[in-house]
Amino acid sequence: MAVITNIEDLKRIYERRVPRMFYDYAESGSWTEQTFRENSSDFDLIRLRQRVAVDMSGRSTASQMVGQDVAMPVALAPVGLTGMQNADGEIKAARAANEFGVPFTLSTMSINSIEEVAEATGRPFWFQLYTMRDTDYTSRLIQRAKAAKCSALVITLDLQILGQRHKDLKNGLSAPPKLTPRTIANLMTKWAWGIEMLGAKRRNFGNIVGHVQGVSDTANLGAWTAEQFDPTLDWGKVAKLMEQWGGKVILKGILDAEDAKMAASLGADAIVVSNHGGRQLDGALSSIRVLPEIMDAVGGDIEVHLDSGIRSGQDVLKALALGAKGTMIGRAFVYGLGAMGQAGVTKALEVIHRELDVTMALCGEKNVANLGRHNLLVPEDFGGRWA
Repeated sequence: MAVITNIEDLKRIYERRVPRMFYDYAESGSWTEQTFRENSSDFDLIRLRQRVAVDMSGRSTASQMVGQDVAMPVALAPVGLTGMQNADGEIKAARAANEFGVPFTLSTMSINSIEEVAEATGRPFWFQLYTMRDTDYTSRLIQRAKAAKCSALVITLDLQILGQRHKDLKNGLSAPPKLTPRTIANLMTKWAWGIEMLGAKRRNFGNIVGHVQGVSDTANLGAWTAEQFDPTLDWGKVAKLMEQWGGKVILKGILDAEDAKMAASLGADAIVVSNHGGRQLDGALSSIRVLPEIMDAVGGDIEVHLDSGIRSGQDVLKALALGAKGTMIGRAFVYGLGAMGQAGVTKALEVIHRELDVTMALCGEKNVANLGRHNLLVPEDFGGRWA
């Protein structure tokens, strides 16, 4: 069995095991994929300050995210179609997160439904909300998340209009996959995935199918989702959704200091600095590059998390040292899930935790709460300030 030492090891196994359309769904961005690439490569521009002859014993990565105790400041980000990366993938990822002691976020576009994840795990999780034109459906979705005792609502703000992802269009992405000659040829090489998927609880969108009038199967699901993302979403609507929820709210998709100030003024519990993993506005700045400006603008007013591009514990440390209170990983846990199921998600978390812990020690710090810009060397022109 291969020795797993980093997230890239999991990615290589994942690519071999999962059908091409679902691998490409995770491992792609919009248009030229410039932002997708820079989300990760911009972390490499930040260097670490090594310190020696410092007592490194008794280290702790424990922290809190929106008041919840966490083993490390990392949450599993909402990722659509996770249940097609591995059978019952959302359930497996949630269980791994629970056992490790970090939050799991269920996507609106999940395969396993809110109720299925709640029943299978018995633990609170975060729920990510896409706002739809069908306001009755959106309201029912919020009520379902309340009934499942979800501990926070993550409202995604950057998907009013779907960015074009060339690979998804060329692959004919669907759940379950449409049986064309091309997909059949690929599925024949992924027999282990196929055998496991036969026993899955569900192979379509559990939060939608059966919960929307006129949508009973995937034949008409694609047309519905293409028309349903709400282009009229504005700050007034966000405030109403927050009021309707009545609990902890995290606003995801912030990439500009002015938007961060608006989110803070609404009274949200946290924001997530994110460009949707480079899957929306190609050519936008990476999340880590805009983080310093956003921290300067609202760091004292609201809890800030960072998403997009994290592939290691060193990336987590750099985000925390720049001021983020927490981070989110999406692709990194999906690689593990697709490669090895629940054990793979656990392995991804273990890898990131060890990298964070060792790097923190070599930087002369014993607690993640003490990380700061003094631990980094950041290029003078790194920040995302506009002329």
